[in-house]
Amino acid sequence: MMRRNRADDPDHGVELLWRERDDGSRPALTLDRIVRAAVEVADAEGLAGLSMRKVAERLGFTTMSLYRHVPGREHLVDLMRDAALGEPPPEPAAKGGWRPRLETCVRQGWEVRRRHPWLGEIRGTRHLPGPNSVAHYERMLSIVAGTGLAPAEVIAAIELVGRFVDAEAQVLVEVARAERSSGVSEQEWWGARDSLYARLGSYPTITYLWEAGGFDEPEDPFEFGLARVLDGIELLVRRRDETRDESLACQLCGNPVEQSASGRPRAYCSRACQQRAYRKRRSG
Repeated sequence: MMRRNRADDPDHGVELLWRERDDGSRPALTLDRIVRAAVEVADAEGLAGLSMRKVAERLGFTTMSLYRHVPGREHLVDLMRDAALGEPPPEPAAKGGWRPRLETCVRQGWEVRRRHPWLGEIRGTRHLPGPNSVAHYERMLSIVAGTGLAPAEVIAAIELVGRFVDAEAQVLVEVARAERSSGVSEQEWWGARDSLYARLGSYPTITYLWEAGGFDEPEDPFEFGLARVLDGIELLVRRRDETRDESLACQLCGNPVEQSASGRPRAYCSRACQQRAYRKRRSG
């Protein structure tokens, strides 16, 4: 009963995610060793093949010994996700404006999902973030926060990018699952569908695009989609630049507000006004 209660306790999940990591040098069973083994199982079999028993067998320990470190599978999946998002360390920020820097950040996250397709299997809105997840989110927010978009628009823009990446990651999940179950690659399976292709000649648009070579060298769906999403955000940034009021006033005292060198909008004329506004919100 105690273990079940801990497994259902989100606060215990926070403690696990934000723990101090070990360096992998200790031979004894540790939470970090359990997480690394679980990632290996999921890489090979997907989340559907992940179980505490299989992780224990990979480590050479009993299943019950794992529960001394992690109370259940759901907590383990959160730990695995955060571990995956922490590798490899982020590349140096790309030079230039917000768009190339955000592209670099998003592509790093995409490469992690390509190495670990099971990340796309994690569904639901109540998976706790760990330090690596939060650092990745913070990095993307900080890039777009310098564009001059309103705070809510900054968050919405990053959520939009995140949902696009999640959707593409779901395709990786489905491909990997089909290949595991059939033993046939995606390319081989579709390449053998001659009976289907023989029936497509009566569809004029499909035929035209086929004969024009549109299917021969298709656009990379991730690159094409990311570019279009960023095009939309860039259009919004330009519109905000065109309509921005340069004579902004402090939201607390009404004095003029000087714009920062980065272009990030300021709501208060001074640190003192910002702190007073914060205390006012807390007390109100």
